[in-house]
Amino acid sequence: MQEYSIEKLTELALGYLPKLALAIITLIAGLWFIKRMVRLIGKVMDARQLDPSLKPFLTGIARVGMILLLVISVMQMIGVEMTSFIALIGAAGLSVGMALSGSLQHFAGGVLLLIYKPFRVGDVIEAQGQRGIVQEIGMFSTIINTIDNKRIFIPNGPLSTGTIINFTAEDKRRLDMELSVSCRNDIDEIKSIIKQILNSENKVLKEPEPFIGVSGISQDAMNIAIRVWTKTSDLLPAEFSLRETIKKEFDRNGIEVPIQQIEVKMKGS
Repeated sequence: MQEYSIEKLTELALGYLPKLALAIITLIAGLWFIKRMVRLIGKVMDARQLDPSLKPFLTGIARVGMILLLVISVMQMIGVEMTSFIALIGAAGLSVGMALSGSLQHFAGGVLLLIYKPFRVGDVIEAQGQRGIVQEIGMFSTIINTIDNKRIFIPNGPLSTGTIINFTAEDKRRLDMELSVSCRNDIDEIKSIIKQILNSENKVLKEPEPFIGVSGISQDAMNIAIRVWTKTSDLLPAEFSLRETIKKEFDRNGIEVPIQQIEVKMKGS
């Protein structure tokens, strides 16, 4: 009886090991092939100048799909009954889906972001309390780099349903500036100086026409509002340049700025 069992096990092993070896070889070769195919798909997307936002998402879906097909093929090679296997996969998928409901929401959020495209790779956005340049829109999260080069991963679920501010979606933006000067200064002189500066600044667009006006007056100061339009890429450089130039011209023309004074009274005086 023992000899019969050993012979039976040996026979089963000899019949099963070649299938197992072939399945392992197929798995290794398949993973290598999938890696190459994903790279090829990425190159094709680059060659056709497809939206960079779609590349990581579509290549991720292609990778997962091909790996799933490979696993099913390998299971068939080693003799697993696919009807039972698919039923097992379905039951496991239901359990995993319930456990990973949040991840599925992030996946659905990623699909919505790619459909409605509130931003693209390279845009500067503010969302979920974070601001930075979009680096990648993945299957489950979006990656942005902050101005000081910190990498932030924002889950696609809340990102797709929350408020998104896209600072670079339009090719031009309005720059709003407020300056405070002393009430002793002549308003017309101040406006003339600022107007000359705006006309000489090449980063300021001539259309729409720049606006200069008094936005508020207090006892010691008046606020000058400046509204100009620039290219989106010139917004910050234009602001820094204008503030520096205005300060120099105010000093050169003797324009006074309000100085905060603190009145101190001595007790008994």
